Amino acid sequence: MEINSRLIWFTIAMAALAVLCILPPGIFLGWALARKHWRGKVIVETIASLPLVMPPVATGLILLKLFGRRGALGRFLEEHAGLQIVFTWKAVVIALAVMSFPLLVRTTRVAFEQVNARFEQVARTLGASPRRVFFTITLPLAWRGVVGGAVLAFARALGEFGATMLVAGAIPEKTATLSVSIYHFIQLGEDRAAGELLLISIAFSFTALLLSEFLLQRRRVERVNN
Repeated sequence: MEINSRLIWFTIAMAALAVLCILPPGIFLGWALARKHWRGKVIVETIASLPLVMPPVATGLILLKLFGRRGALGRFLEEHAGLQIVFTWKAVVIALAVMSFPLLVRTTRVAFEQVNARFEQVARTLGASPRRVFFTITLPLAWRGVVGGAVLAFARALGEFGATMLVAGAIPEKTATLSVSIYHFIQLGEDRAAGELLLISIAFSFTALLLSEFLLQRRRVERVNN
């Protein structure tokens, strides 16, 4: 039970940190895709959505090549900042962030698309700056969708396995998350321990998805009423 407790809190902390890291760029990209038009927009959206359709191990291999000691980013960070990424908790956060990012972007984009653009136009007509319009009108009106997207990304991060396994490994009490530990226990033939972690993982994922659906459903009801 003590091991399970450490695994639970480590996984929650890594997933929460990953969502915090992707929240600002995810919100910005979701807003830009919903409100702006520029050349190459489809390409940017496609790249942002790639982790949804690519095999997680393929995404993990890309991250391993980028952040490994011989990779461009990994070598740069180690030489200039003394940071080692691969097979550390930082690699866990990166893997979870990359795999969760597409869900956050897609959900926030829908949330911003559902905001009535006339409110923003009226505010700009009255002299409000684009930043003020975003923070006082657009974001408050879309907040349920944004939070729902963040919760959905958190749920995705909780269950991530393939990319995390490749770039962070399964080092006990260092990089092993719930999903990685389930696989590890199965490999060792410890089905009971794997079953306990499975139930815990299902409970967390169910709760996160239920909260996300509740927020998104409330957003749809408010839009219909308005």
